[in-house]
Amino acid sequence: MRDAGVVGVLGGMGPLATVDFLRKVIVATPAQVDQDHVPVLASSIPQVPDRTAAFRGVGESPLPALVASGQRLVRAGAGLIVIPCNTAHLWFEPLADTLRLPMLHLVDAALAEARALAGTRARIGLLGTEATLASGLYTGRGRPGLRWLLPTDTEMARLVTPGIWAVKAGDTAAATALLRQAAQALADRGAETIVLGCTEIPLVLDMALSPVPVIDATAALARRSVAWSLEQVALVASAA
Repeated sequence: MRDAGVVGVLGGMGPLATVDFLRKVIVATPAQVDQDHVPVLASSIPQVPDRTAAFRGVGESPLPALVASGQRLVRAGAGLIVIPCNTAHLWFEPLADTLRLPMLHLVDAALAEARALAGTRARIGLLGTEATLASGLYTGRGRPGLRWLLPTDTEMARLVTPGIWAVKAGDTAAATALLRQAAQALADRGAETIVLGCTEIPLVLDMALSPVPVIDATAALARRSVAWSLEQVALVASAA
């Protein structure tokens, strides 16, 4: 099955974000019938320890749980591993070293689309978890040149973090109100586009609700996953 372009989704962080990623894979696929769609295996295990707490040194490392979930996908026949959770990418390298399968980096996918949309001179806002922002997961990755605007400590405490937790709790109305305010604050300070750097955020904030264009990291990863799968299927067909 690995030669057939099977995408393994290491999810559960959170469950709604995993479902959103799967939906976006379907939307990104140029399919006319069921058989045209990307073959996907998903391991949605929400019991992975909290990634932000682990980054802050006050919680258990999520790496063993990520490895266990990833190994389920390897055994099931996945040829690629993707993780629809931004903060979990703080453990991307040791996870990739253990699983020894190709992996797509969500942040790389989002940054490529941010550069394509806004260029390297634009002022780009970033919304994400405390760990994603504090670790430099976005701002310190890849080629320099992007000009970042981040939420203030007050905006994180009053808007962004409560908004993300509201999504996890299923309170989408509260989450929408909080995260729209956070996006507006970034736009007011000059952000020309905003990267949605937490996979919970696109569930309640999109182009229609944001004051400026957004880069949906979940959708960016979905598009790259589809491209990888279609390429693998084409390689198998050409070799037949």
